[in-house]
Amino acid sequence: MSASPMDMIRQDVQSMHAYAIQDSTGMVKLDAMENPYPLPPALQAGLGARLGAVAIHRYPGARIDELKQALVRYVDLPSGCGLMLGNGSDELISLLAMGCDLPGASILAPLPGFVMYAMSAQLQGLKFVGVPLTADFELDEAAMLAAMREHRPAVTYIAYPNNPTANLWNAETIRRLIVEATGFGGLVVIDEAYQPFSRHSWLDEIRAQPTANANVLLMRTLSKFGLAGVRIGYMIGPQALVHEIDKLRPPYNVSVLNAECALFALEHANVFAEQAAQIREQRTLLVETLTHLPGVKPFPSEANMVLVRVPDAQRSFDALKAQGILVKNVSKMHPLLTHCLRLTVGTPSENAQLIRALQTAL
Repeated sequence: MSASPMDMIRQDVQSMHAYAIQDSTGMVKLDAMENPYPLPPALQAGLGARLGAVAIHRYPGARIDELKQALVRYVDLPSGCGLMLGNGSDELISLLAMGCDLPGASILAPLPGFVMYAMSAQLQGLKFVGVPLTADFELDEAAMLAAMREHRPAVTYIAYPNNPTANLWNAETIRRLIVEATGFGGLVVIDEAYQPFSRHSWLDEIRAQPTANANVLLMRTLSKFGLAGVRIGYMIGPQALVHEIDKLRPPYNVSVLNAECALFALEHANVFAEQAAQIREQRTLLVETLTHLPGVKPFPSEANMVLVRVPDAQRSFDALKAQGILVKNVSKMHPLLTHCLRLTVGTPSENAQLIRALQTAL
């Protein structure tokens, strides 16, 4: 009997489900926390001209370093910190798991949270420890500290704000978790994917208290900035730490086209800042409107999404989809998310369509 090439693929990989991306053809797309605003026509033309001049016959070179320096200026990089690029935050998460793959190492994160934290641990053969949030989606500090003391995780992820709950956790609690991790040499990764929509950034903490944050890496993405299709993530932290993780990065992980798009966007950061301000304004209006719908409970949001609890998540999801509105049904991701949908904040027109469709669905 001949052997099958499938025998060469790990059984746990064969048992996994691939990351699901919903078909959004012809739909009002409110499922993936994207910026709903396209580039203005004049900037589209300007970007097209820039991309047309890119030397795509060459491997990425000095232009990547120019992007790094542009990001250093954009974030006002604190003294003593380094910055590295990733092909989106997903690659950075994978590189962290690879770099911390010591015998018996584990990765810890609150749940519900971003699925890639657990997936990166599994793919690297590391133990993943998930610690449930409280019923109101706050960090369970006692449970987090107990898990950290038991497992001494190499990496503890703190999403700030969290996905899919969209809330910022208590800063004092996070500070105490960082102190705990520092005691056994663990890294704490603050994931600020939704920073453009949040009232607070942990970068201010790093700048004000560098010694207290010596074990902290801060991760961001340009996806929520407005470049979801460009796939640029970056990570900030003490130079020595960033230097070691950067060794794992493939040499040409960021394409010249992606880098040029990002440079162009940073040159017009005011346009994206205005878009973020519009999204924050629309978020406030959307939450207020949702509050008055019978049977609907929206949760506080510091991101470009709103988590809502409805009487029947699957029924509401199906009814919205039938009306051409695509949202994310997160009700089966974790018991705390029972009957919950995640709604991306769209344009005023998209949000109005969402509300009308949700009223019909209910």
